[in-house]
Amino acid sequence: MILKKATLILTFLLLLLLALTACGGGAPTAPAEQPAEVPTETGEEPAGDMMDLGGREVRIAVENAYPPFNFIDESGNAVGYDYDIFREACNRLNCTPVFIETSWDAIVAIMGGQGNFDTFDIGADGITITAERAEFVDFSIPYIEAAQVILARVGEDRFSNAEELAANSELLVGSQPGTTNYDTAAELVGEERIVAFDQFGVAVQALIQDDVDAVIMDNVAGQGYVGENAESLKIVGAPFAGEELGFIFPKGSDLLEPFNKTLEAMQADGTMDTLYAQWFLTEEDSSESSLPDMGGAELRVAIDNAYPPFSYIDDTGEAIGYDYDIFREICTRLNCTPVFLETSWDAIVAVMGGQGDFDTFDVGADGITITPERAENVDFTNPYIQLSQVLLVRIDEDRFQNIDELVADSSLLLGAQPGTTNYDLGVNYVGESRVIGYESFGVAVQALIQGDVDGVPMDNVAGIGYVGANPDKVRIIDEPLTTEELGFILPKNSEMTPVMNAVLAEMAADGTLDALFTKWFATEE
Repeated sequence: MILKKATLILTFLLLLLLALTACGGGAPTAPAEQPAEVPTETGEEPAGDMMDLGGREVRIAVENAYPPFNFIDESGNAVGYDYDIFREACNRLNCTPVFIETSWDAIVAIMGGQGNFDTFDIGADGITITAERAEFVDFSIPYIEAAQVILARVGEDRFSNAEELAANSELLVGSQPGTTNYDTAAELVGEERIVAFDQFGVAVQALIQDDVDAVIMDNVAGQGYVGENAESLKIVGAPFAGEELGFIFPKGSDLLEPFNKTLEAMQADGTMDTLYAQWFLTEEDSSESSLPDMGGAELRVAIDNAYPPFSYIDDTGEAIGYDYDIFREICTRLNCTPVFLETSWDAIVAVMGGQGDFDTFDVGADGITITPERAENVDFTNPYIQLSQVLLVRIDEDRFQNIDELVADSSLLLGAQPGTTNYDLGVNYVGESRVIGYESFGVAVQALIQGDVDGVPMDNVAGIGYVGANPDKVRIIDEPLTTEELGFILPKNSEMTPVMNAVLAEMAADGTLDALFTKWFATEE
């Protein structure tokens, strides 16, 4: 079976992710301690314009080589704890996060006073807060605490703890220069006994191949490497060298205070706990749920029933789909009763545009794209799926091979449903005069088949579904046009928002979202 998948944001096989190449300055044992008496998501926001950055771009340096903080996943997507933190922080601060891949050496140079922040505004890479580094940069408040462990080969009997490793002068330690793991190793055994490697993944391979005798690394990453190499590796001794991690800013940065206040609020309202559970807890760690019990209360879910496979009416007249299954599972865990209310897309759009309210429903679910404009009027959950936009055309289309050629021919028309990001994308490409609005995507696709329009921009999984249903009539052309993250909507500052985030994180951690995704979005060939 070949799985044709949109990229899931919340799909995690944590040990596999942690077994990827790791670097940086520390991995977590727990989220940083929450400060007392800070603004919460459901309370008053701090006064002052500094908490609204007016859509400003904030450039964030990430190495993309330090799972689970930031890394490239097996599908080629840049993901991680740091990405989710800054997307949520910018959602609250009205800024646009721009992630810039930056080498660890460049970040180290800045923290050592030998570089500057010309290309980015904030550094995020599991950076340990130290007094020496703080001479050249400003650190955010601590957002996580870390510990380190010693990784050794299975069968190693020459040492069983840090003291015995240090006492045997013949033993070598592998590490990455510029990290606190390297500094810890130097303090323990002396720099002459350290073998330097560009990345921790290379150091671990050197350990397995007997080129070094130990690797000092972050505890969670160490557990991940052991999980993937149980026949070769083990952790010896107890964790040591606890440390706090922070983000770095230029000295005197005007971004420091708003981001600190936002991190404090995210710690207070439980968002940081949710993200921590999502990225760092194993299924065993998460076995004891801390979700609230809603006592059987109704949860009213708005649904359009015209957007397969998220929600639609099947051939037997039954309302089914991905969203239905997700909310049934959510209510199983929260002890609530899902009540699905068929609601027009126009009504959902009105709510997101500030022209409507949540009188008839509590949460909206209809493959809704997260945008800053919509987030002004509603709360979004954390992203639960990421989709690409593609262009659907007739099977025999030969006048254009890609979107640029379609744009260049002014006689060609697009079809889409107004109020959707697909419609907006079409307008961005060809102008509103060349986009024909239809009440649903199914009608737009029929118009395409009948020759009334020449292309339909839509989500990739929906496009694959339409191709599967009409393989002799439509096809997808060219590369994806863009990508977008989807979330559920709730009333602004809803007390249910952190609850929904927590239950989605739990469903991701235990594989439920994986299973539902496979059920609704995978095709068998």
